[in-house]
Amino acid sequence: MDGTLVDSEKVWDRSLSETARWLGGELSAAARAETIGGNMARSLEILFRDVGVTPTPGLAREARAWLVARTAELFAEGLPWRPGAEEALLTVREAGWATALVTNTGRELTEMALEWIGREHFATTVCGDEVARGKPAPDPYLRAAELLGVPMGECVAVEDSPTGALAAERAGAVVLVVPCEVPVPVGPGRVHRESLVGLRPTDVVEAYTRVRSDYAP
Repeated sequence: MDGTLVDSEKVWDRSLSETARWLGGELSAAARAETIGGNMARSLEILFRDVGVTPTPGLAREARAWLVARTAELFAEGLPWRPGAEEALLTVREAGWATALVTNTGRELTEMALEWIGREHFATTVCGDEVARGKPAPDPYLRAAELLGVPMGECVAVEDSPTGALAAERAGAVVLVVPCEVPVPVGPGRVHRESLVGLRPTDVVEAYTRVRSDYAP
């Protein structure tokens, strides 16, 4: 979702930086890059470490609540599409493929984002707070494939971050990588694309076929 379908990473730039200031520090560019694609718990862990504050259980809960509330305010202002993303979703629907939204963002914020994206595009959604381990673990993708009733080996995941690409790869999906904020390493299970602009069903099939013919995860 974040950075793949909607340009919400810039929202997270603001809310994470403001949370760091709420804690009395400043979020460094390196730490911000480290949070991209991560779940809430991991992002807060990085944030506390970066600003040099030891999180007590109470402070950790307060910081999480502050971050979620501020991000929700920013989400409510609107989320711009990533280039070609809306058209790509329509293309996938028209192709008749089962589609899931798989995100490390929690359910509360995901529901807000779906008001902009359109929940009708997805047969199911899996959020970071609904699995035992978020990305880069494979759990979110494995759960999505289970809910869709599709073997993981027949799935294509679209990802924009190293964390997300690794999660999908570990799950056994073919990964169509469309980088957003940070570079994503190449890999035998990955096909890179500059953007989703002009994506056609044949492009997805070709990516899947290329990986499956060369690589058995």
